[in-house]
Amino acid sequence: MTLDIIEPVGLRVLIRKDDERRTTKGGIHLPDDAKIPVITGRIVAISAQVENDPDYPLSKYDKVILDPRNVIPVDFEQDNKLFVIPIDDIVAVYRHGDAAETIDSAKKDAEAQDESELRFDEDDLDEDDFEA
Repeated sequence: MTLDIIEPVGLRVLIRKDDERRTTKGGIHLPDDAKIPVITGRIVAISAQVENDPDYPLSKYDKVILDPRNVIPVDFEQDNKLFVIPIDDIVAVYRHGDAAETIDSAKKDAEAQDESELRFDEDDLDEDDFEA
């Protein structure tokens, strides 16, 4: 028996859609015909292009909020909860407090490095640099 694997290509990820809620946070039960669009899910697989790009801080099992208009359903499971989506349709990623602090720390380090690259001493300049 072989296992089938789905690997997204290009700037795409594979997500498993979260179950639809039948009650609101306040405890109100919704009728069966009420449709609230489910726009959250977990990342199951990431394309190599997205995984190697630091502009997309996503990893496997991240919970994401997505724009459901461009999802491509994958007919792989009986309940069909798998979807391939373009990376641009992920609008947010849920992070724990520790992860947010780590991201903020990384941003501060990058900003400090950028500032240090912009600094220079007057001694670094030669008068020859300004001659026509």
